[in-house]
Amino acid sequence: MKILCISDDEDPALWDHFSKSRLEGIDLIISCGDLKPEYLRFLVTMANVPLLYVHGNHDECYEWDAPEGCDCIDNAVVRYNGVIIAGLPGCRKYREGKFQITEHKMRALVWRLGFGIRRAKGLDILVTHAPPRGCGDLDDRPHMGFQAFYRIIDEFSPALLLHGHVHMTYNLSIPRKERIADTQVINVSNRYIIEIPDKPHPATEHKRLKWITRHIEPEGEDYFFANKEKRL
Repeated sequence: MKILCISDDEDPALWDHFSKSRLEGIDLIISCGDLKPEYLRFLVTMANVPLLYVHGNHDECYEWDAPEGCDCIDNAVVRYNGVIIAGLPGCRKYREGKFQITEHKMRALVWRLGFGIRRAKGLDILVTHAPPRGCGDLDDRPHMGFQAFYRIIDEFSPALLLHGHVHMTYNLSIPRKERIADTQVINVSNRYIIEIPDKPHPATEHKRLKWITRHIEPEGEDYFFANKEKRL
């Protein structure tokens, strides 16, 4: 399965100077956030394949201008071509905003997402906007990653963690790829193509998106602590 991964910057080669040959063989598109909704609408139309996305911290406009034809996987788990994919939105909170998330709140989201991952009996790809703390992030507060992601990495060992948020143009020393144990962490800022084997599942038709959970989110920021699930 060939996956086009995008984030943060609209690629002129896929938009202003578009050629359909650049989407040849693409089976799935994954957006890690902070992209114009019209860009996502354009790509999903031209590629005619599913487009999954998580919200970035600058994607509040999706609330009134959603990218039609695309599927939001914030706090959700899906299966496509047998590959299990889960998503988590936003960045570390540095100002007010819907997709500004504290470390405490992200712990709660991770804890709840774990139920869907266990129901799916595993995880192949974790899609986030922000990176894990200490792996492809920066030291300024807006670009710090989440420590909470390590719970998913430690428990489920996804093959891939795809993120954006830290633009590759910020610094020439920013790595495209890093590794945490058995998980390959990839900064897909702008665009990046990955190829992975299909994992056919008897309950899933070939090349069909199947929802396992949809948008599970705790009620309020203190849910994690009110329920005494301090496992991180």
